[in-house]
Amino acid sequence: MNDHDEKVSKLERELRFFPVHNDRPNILAKEQIRLFNEKGYLTGLTAFNEAEADANRKDFDDILLKVTAEGKDSYAIDRYHDRFSAIYDLAKNPAIVEKITDLLGPNVVCWATHYFCKMPGDGKAVSWHQDCSYWAVTPSKTVTVWLAIDDVDAANGCMRVIPGSHIHGHLKFRESDPSEHNVLTQSVDDPFKYGDEEVLIELRAGQFSIHSDLLLHGSLANTSSRRRCGLTLRYCPVDVRTYWGWNEKGILVSGSDPDGHWKGIARPE
Repeated sequence: MNDHDEKVSKLERELRFFPVHNDRPNILAKEQIRLFNEKGYLTGLTAFNEAEADANRKDFDDILLKVTAEGKDSYAIDRYHDRFSAIYDLAKNPAIVEKITDLLGPNVVCWATHYFCKMPGDGKAVSWHQDCSYWAVTPSKTVTVWLAIDDVDAANGCMRVIPGSHIHGHLKFRESDPSEHNVLTQSVDDPFKYGDEEVLIELRAGQFSIHSDLLLHGSLANTSSRRRCGLTLRYCPVDVRTYWGWNEKGILVSGSDPDGHWKGIARPE
């Protein structure tokens, strides 16, 4: 096990699914709340029209150009929301946040962002994993928005999920083998022990999905001639706590934080 994963595994964390209790959602339907609790995800949600999605793509193209000019690769744009206003603005976008507050309550922070950009034929995959397994965060109340920057489908390596796998708690994992070409470091074996089907999360640019931090998910390599980019936005209620100063880069996207744990960064210029 690598140093990061080993250190996280030793932290005192409460890792279990916390069902949503909301009889009066403002945007989501009650059936969507029920499905999120049952399956651990929602998909096909829309935040941006075609012109707005094009603008998001141009912003990412500009960011990617700057990052690769520094010698980094397309997966390195992790927690850059304190450096680029385009990412900060996406995290606070009302069309996304209003749906998140139906799941998490009125007081919400976005504590991390990460572009997952698979270039055509780059050979990289994401092995089956749970998000919370990597995080110095407790309890496991974070939800991830996966915002499509490009159109994503089976051919260019869209995300795939195991519905219902989130109810099994924190699952045993192993360090990924180099032959897996995993963008990350962990792999959960025998995923269909935790659910009997695999669902592909195919999205048009400007659409997004939401999933629990305990949901088993991953993606295959991009075998197409098209790029596949998505921005992950990690949201949690303000009662969640962090280790290692991870609270320093939170963005308060809704309500307030009475305890002041989340520092609340300003919008970068």
